Amino acid sequence: MSGPQPPPQTGSGAPRLQIRGLCAGYRDRVVLRDVDLDVDAGERLGVIGPNGAGKSTLLACLVGLLRPRDGEIRVDGHPAGRVRGRIAYLPQRAEVDWEHPAQVRDVVTMGRYPHRGPIGRLRREDHLAVEDAVERVGMTPLARTRIAELSGGQQQRTLLARTLAQQASILLLDEPYVGLDAASTAIIDRELASAARAGAAVVVVNHDLAGVAGRYERLLVLNGRVIATDTPANALTPSVLEAAYGRGAGFLAAPEGPE
Repeated sequence: MSGPQPPPQTGSGAPRLQIRGLCAGYRDRVVLRDVDLDVDAGERLGVIGPNGAGKSTLLACLVGLLRPRDGEIRVDGHPAGRVRGRIAYLPQRAEVDWEHPAQVRDVVTMGRYPHRGPIGRLRREDHLAVEDAVERVGMTPLARTRIAELSGGQQQRTLLARTLAQQASILLLDEPYVGLDAASTAIIDRELASAARAGAAVVVVNHDLAGVAGRYERLLVLNGRVIATDTPANALTPSVLEAAYGRGAGFLAAPEGPE
């Protein structure tokens, strides 16, 4: 395995991801208000909060699926709309049409579309990026298997390979650990850590608080607004969790802080 390629350099020492005053919602419902956030190169940020807190809405704004009502998003110092190809997105598995007749390699190849377009001719570097990503997630023996025939863990590893193949500055993952076996969970942990070491900013939405303390350098706690952005030790406290999840949620915190 050749390992992840370094993403493009940031400009003028800017954070990989910079958000200022972000407000977003659907029709007449505001979901997020006044979100400010910086994520640096090499950082893994976990995003937690209750259902409806705006976690997936935040990712939708970052990837361009939802237009913010207000605020600014910059990637590597540039307006996000000009450099969307530097953002790779792994959606929730339930949002993908797994009955499509595509094979594993076809799906992973989609990660190269931001570089070549869906009908552009792939170059040798694109094929190498695809094969490397497939190998890194342990899917080489199943590269020609139709995605409908995969297990849930294999499907998630295929989506991860597509995300890695893009070789983006920012990796956005929406609840990638849901329903996974231990082997697939370990692969995701390993590859996200590797991508961060190569210089990517990694942002992961988590539904379950189990394991977040050991996975991320920092946590963003959301509930319609930013409740806290801090180390796991400072974010997983009774006061912060009750502010996000409601009264009585303090029991979710470890008695003496997370390990």
